[in-house]
Amino acid sequence: MNITFSKFRLPKSGPVVFGIRGESRLCPSVIALDKASGGSVTRAIDVSHFKGVKNQILEIIAPHGLKHEMVLFIGLGDKCLSETELQDLGGFIFASIEKLKQQRATIMVDFGSNPAQSAAHIAYGAKLRSYTFSKHKTNRKKDSSKVKKLNIAVNGEAKARSEFKKLGKLAEGVFLCRDLVTEPPNILYPATFAAEVRKLKRLGVKVDILGEAAMRRLGMGALLGVGQGSRKESQLAVMKWNGGLASQKPVAFIGKGVTFDTGGISLKPAAGMADMKWDMGGAGAVAGLMKALAGRKAKVNAVGIIGLVENMPDGDAQRPGDVVTTMSGQTVEILNTDAEGRLVLADALWYCQKKFKPCLMVDLATLTGAILVALEKEYGGLFSNNDELSNQLISAGESSGEKVWRMPLSEIGGHFDKMIDSKIADVKNIGGRYAGSTTAAQFLQRFVNGVPWAHLDIAGMAWSEKSAATVPEGGTGYGVRLLDRFVKDNFG
Repeated sequence: MNITFSKFRLPKSGPVVFGIRGESRLCPSVIALDKASGGSVTRAIDVSHFKGVKNQILEIIAPHGLKHEMVLFIGLGDKCLSETELQDLGGFIFASIEKLKQQRATIMVDFGSNPAQSAAHIAYGAKLRSYTFSKHKTNRKKDSSKVKKLNIAVNGEAKARSEFKKLGKLAEGVFLCRDLVTEPPNILYPATFAAEVRKLKRLGVKVDILGEAAMRRLGMGALLGVGQGSRKESQLAVMKWNGGLASQKPVAFIGKGVTFDTGGISLKPAAGMADMKWDMGGAGAVAGLMKALAGRKAKVNAVGIIGLVENMPDGDAQRPGDVVTTMSGQTVEILNTDAEGRLVLADALWYCQKKFKPCLMVDLATLTGAILVALEKEYGGLFSNNDELSNQLISAGESSGEKVWRMPLSEIGGHFDKMIDSKIADVKNIGGRYAGSTTAAQFLQRFVNGVPWAHLDIAGMAWSEKSAATVPEGGTGYGVRLLDRFVKDNFG
């Protein structure tokens, strides 16, 4: 979809969209439109009882006296809209235009304390909602219901265009994550995921890929144990963006990249197993974030590390009862091979803090079903050893629309931590029936080594069965907007 900006001027024809703030608050352009229509516009508003309530819609088809095919009124409510609400408005408008099978439209923006900025966020929301994934459809005829062009009419169009250009780089990162999460597992596996990461070199991201031989030399027995039942070689992808001062320690992001998760020998039920193609949503978010940071030339030193494995039930697969040695030297008793993501992250976290000495680490993982029991699909679960970092992420979540909720975590040796003590090894990879998300986080904390750290359990957030304002059904790209805002607010 092509998005353009123009001066605030009513187009002579074509579908046109107006935002109406509350009852009887008609802007000058609507008054002019009504005059040209001989009063038919206000009559339509009166007859329909349109009150300008938030997200209320009034569509007028082929209005009398006008050459516009359609006039669409969207209620804005009585309060000023935040950035995320403006983005949601853009997505809502896009979905409404598409539902009405219009290929183009002009959105008139003369509201908000800063109309140019409002216009940019509306355009950004529309772009996010416009995402589609149809590359594997063989019959891709031109769809007349798809919106091809959206023009935003606003005073200060140059400023709006400039602001949207920055937001567009973030959208590209979100779209990369959505693409990766949506790809089928026979197309996206560790090596092909790593190949996608290599493409970020074009943006100035430094990329290193470690194969199994290199990881074996480093002693990554936990990560390698997960992938040993697969014919697809495991990978560790390392991305570096150096946009800050050379003296600044990097901020690090680590992602779980299980490109398909059968559960291994602890085999998952058949129902819903196809969904496990998106068990690499954390890694997808890290890749998308690095693309966004490089795209907008963020003034930060950032490291992204993703452990890429496939968890399969082969004759050589890891067994319940096995003991593996991690890169840290700690040993892990494997009691359930379907608790594999924490094993991947354990070695990735240790490698990160030893190799790059980051100022902080944030990991993302579709880690536990238990987090959905606690938070459904409304929040990502946040676990952290650092209050300041937690507060920064909560704030970024509120600002970006990708919310997180802090969950309990013990210090090492505390109540929850004792639940994962093993009788024959240093730690076991499950803690029992209760507090499953917390004991998974406790496991990860043993490999952080005191670095300020946050773990985001995004099992409920990486995929959506229904569309939201800026998120079509399917892969959500959750985590990219959240962490880009976190970086922007605290680093640059």
